[in-house]
Amino acid sequence: MSLELSNLRPAQGSKHSDNFRRGRGHGSGNGKTAGKGHKGQKARSGAPRLGFEGGQMPLYRRIPKRGFRCPNTKEIVAINISVLNDKFEDGAVVDVDKLIESGIVKNPKDGVKILGNGEITKKLTVKANAFSASAKEKIEAAGGSAEVM
Repeated sequence: MSLELSNLRPAQGSKHSDNFRRGRGHGSGNGKTAGKGHKGQKARSGAPRLGFEGGQMPLYRRIPKRGFRCPNTKEIVAINISVLNDKFEDGAVVDVDKLIESGIVKNPKDGVKILGNGEITKKLTVKANAFSASAKEKIEAAGGSAEVM
């Protein structure tokens, strides 16, 4: 198995489950202080929340906040027709599944748009979520068809 970002895993046995009951007697292996050590602020109830820095302005408030990211935005994958011309045979039907299969697209996210950069000489039936005007024009000029899914 090759080492890639998509299949990184912690080493076998290196991760411990956090799914056990604390403070249930010596025999449980986690009794008495329940993993909190002896005394001090962090051992007591009412310990400060995560990110509390003793009254100092916390990091998440010191760092400037900039911009706005729209939660409803769509992430469209763009592909140029020159790539389609190189990868597919004359008369092929090109859809999102075929693009994934051929390795052009890894993750189609919210859709695939075909852009008109480059030249196309093959007659292809292209099915995608969107086409630029120049891409549609070039595909049809080569004898193919551009269908919006």
